[in-house]
Amino acid sequence: MRNSKFNESQIIKALKENQQGRTVGDISRELGIDKSTFYYWRKKYGGMEQQELKRLKELETENNKLKQMYADVSLDNKMLKDILSKKF
Repeated sequence: MRNSKFNESQIIKALKENQQGRTVGDISRELGIDKSTFYYWRKKYGGMEQQELKRLKELETENNKLKQMYADVSLDNKMLKDILSKKF
């Protein structure tokens, strides 16, 4: 997945500017993004503060680690079942 050239604090700053009355068109033009990108940001980050965003990133990182752990254990389990199913 492609990384954004904007970090989360810049995105939240742009969303707050929109809440204060600036138009989406002006903000999009200034940042060099499409309006649909701005609306996606608003859907994903709308109403968040810095602490909430930090907690969201921590949870996403933890979730990815747990998924990886599950995949490893599942693979080990499958290998053990395959070994035990063979007749010696």
